[in-house]
Amino acid sequence: MPRDNGTGAPGAWVPGSIGDLASRLRRGETSPTKLAEAAIEALSSKGRALNAIVTLTEERALRQAAQAEAELAAGIDRGPLHGIPWGAKDLLATRDYPTTWGAAPLRNQRIDHDATVVERLDQAGAVLVAKLAMVEFAGGMGYDELNAQFTGPGLNPWSRKHWTGGSSTGSAAAVAARLLPFAIGSETFGSIVNPAAFCGVTGLRPTYGRISRFGAMALSWTLDKLGPMSLTAGDSALVLAAIAGPDPRDPTTAQRRFAYTPANARRSGFRLGIPKGWDDGVEPEVARNFRASVKLLKSFATVEPVRLPDLPVDAAVVLIIAAEGASAFENIIEDGRLAELSAPSDRVKAYAYAVLPSQDYLRAMRLRRRVAQDMSRLMADYDALVTPTTLGVARKVTARLDRSKGSPVAGSIGAYANLAGLPGISLPNGFGANGLPSGLLLTGGAWQEARLIALAEAYQQRTDWHRATPPG
Repeated sequence: MPRDNGTGAPGAWVPGSIGDLASRLRRGETSPTKLAEAAIEALSSKGRALNAIVTLTEERALRQAAQAEAELAAGIDRGPLHGIPWGAKDLLATRDYPTTWGAAPLRNQRIDHDATVVERLDQAGAVLVAKLAMVEFAGGMGYDELNAQFTGPGLNPWSRKHWTGGSSTGSAAAVAARLLPFAIGSETFGSIVNPAAFCGVTGLRPTYGRISRFGAMALSWTLDKLGPMSLTAGDSALVLAAIAGPDPRDPTTAQRRFAYTPANARRSGFRLGIPKGWDDGVEPEVARNFRASVKLLKSFATVEPVRLPDLPVDAAVVLIIAAEGASAFENIIEDGRLAELSAPSDRVKAYAYAVLPSQDYLRAMRLRRRVAQDMSRLMADYDALVTPTTLGVARKVTARLDRSKGSPVAGSIGAYANLAGLPGISLPNGFGANGLPSGLLLTGGAWQEARLIALAEAYQQRTDWHRATPPG
């Protein structure tokens, strides 16, 4: 018999937004323990069917839920995340459970501390219920196959014949399937925004240095970022406020705090740029949805064409990831554990990455400096650049990745933004081939997450795409 779903009636676990759940908790309509138990039950069945789960953290979750319940009853309120269940991409260390990095040879790896993000969500009263699946080593071995994780390929809740996108596969699927109100993903080059678009959720990539990466697997020290995946832009703001800020254990974090209020979404006068050539290679349905989104944006913002710098950004970002990843995983490359990885291509490509010429890496880093300067000048005039998040909708899990086209993001804005460390947010904006979601990508200036979220909230207040629920 199914557990109570937190509303007082038996049935499937279908959470609302963080704000909705927080209100229900404070009205006494549900409890942190009910929410945690229902989420664990849903994750253990549907989550595993989607290959989204590595480890359920049931003992920890029920302990945290009981503490949250007692605190709220005593009038101790830690904020909007207090008592809310969440999931962590399995590159975030948790001292009492394995942290596998998505890789079969590390399925029993234990790390003796919690990641800073995990600690900060603990402090906010959030309840960790699962470690979520991911592409092995976050894609750092250059996978071509979509089954590049030992839990099996990430299956899209909108169609299990199709992929979730990588590398935050479990985080996107769990939120899209309404198994969790939010999860933490990571992005080095598209790994938050791409699966968010494929699965029809909201994914926020923060400015590089906004969030501590202490206790998170390193793929590329100069590109890695952690960020929330959730149902709405407002939810992303709540999570970002809890996890952002300086951390002496990660010297790359900036001495900056993040604050946001919903009133920001009522701003007007946004100025937006659309990169020329945005539709190059974009699937017709995705282009149609983007044009409809732009038409809506024009009702409350100024929209004009812009030209991105003409630089080989895709090649630069791929080279940096390859070189830094080969250094980060040097021991695994040298001791032969690559042979145990799930994707055949992952077992060989890293050997080539390990012998990349240093001068090529340095050329890419010099180009990166120019990209950052050019993007800083461009973004000074705009609240956001607007593009489709991806060229197309999710592909079948039987397919292979076609890397010959470079970045899957129209106009290579993903390469420009990640090289320059700029924030971005992907929003659901319709459906394309096979009834699969598409995404609208808003790219902002450095440290301008509040402005970006305000724009995203203004868009979501006028649309219902983020409320669409997968079948089943």
